[in-house]
Amino acid sequence: MRQKKMNVIGHLDELRKRLIITLGAFIVFFIAGFIFVKDIYNWIVQDFPIQLAVLGPGDILWVYLMLSSVVAIAVTIPVAAHQVWLFVRPALEGDERKATLAYIPALFILFILGLCFGYFLIFPIVFNFLLSLSEDMFMNFFTAEKYFRFLINMTLPFGFLFELPAVIMFLTNIGILNPYRLQKIRKYAYFILVVISVLITPPDFLSDILVIIPLLFLYECSVLLSKVVYRKKLKVTDLDGKIGV
Repeated sequence: MRQKKMNVIGHLDELRKRLIITLGAFIVFFIAGFIFVKDIYNWIVQDFPIQLAVLGPGDILWVYLMLSSVVAIAVTIPVAAHQVWLFVRPALEGDERKATLAYIPALFILFILGLCFGYFLIFPIVFNFLLSLSEDMFMNFFTAEKYFRFLINMTLPFGFLFELPAVIMFLTNIGILNPYRLQKIRKYAYFILVVISVLITPPDFLSDILVIIPLLFLYECSVLLSKVVYRKKLKVTDLDGKIGV
C-alpha cells in the first residue's frame, strides 16, 4: 500500500513538473508575441479596407493580449505535446516511444493548417456573407475588439479541431482507443461535431455546412488512421509473441 502511495505521489510530482514547464513556455512565448504584436496586427489588417476603431484604452490592451495569446498557444503546442510524451514515456515500449514522438511536429503542423483553413477559407466566406446582409441599410463601423473577437472565433477552434487525427492516432498507439470503439461512438461524435459547428458559426445554413463537412471528414480520416495504427500494433504484438514462443 505504501509503495503504491509513493508511486501515485511520484506521478503527481512528474505531472506537476510537466505542467510547470508547459506554463513557463507559454509565458515566454506570450511575452515574445506581445513584443511583436504590432507586426502581427499590421499583417492581419493589411488588406482590410476599413480602419478599425477602439472605444477605449481597454480595447487596445485586449487586442494586444488576444493576439499574443494566440501566438503563444500555437508555439506552445509542440512543447506541451513533448511534455505529455515525456510523462507517458515510462509506460511505452521502445518502438512505441519512437512512433509516438513523431506526433509532436504533426500536432503543430495540424494546428497551423487548422488556423489557415479558418482564416483563408471559412472567415472570408462568413464575413463577406454577413456584410452582404447589411447592403445599404447600415454604415460599416468595426471596432478592433469586435473584429478580432469574430476573427479568433472563426479560426482558433479549427486549429484545435484539426488536431483530432494526431490525437486519435496517439491514443490508439498507447492503447486507450481503437478504431472499433471509434466506430461505435460515431453517431455521438457526429452530434458533438455538429453542435460545435453550429456554435462557432453564424446562424445560417451555408456557414454550418462549410464547417460541418470538413469536421466530419476529419473524424473519418481519424478512424482510418486509427485502423492503420491499430493493425500495425497488432502485427508487432503477434510478431513478438511468435518470437517469444
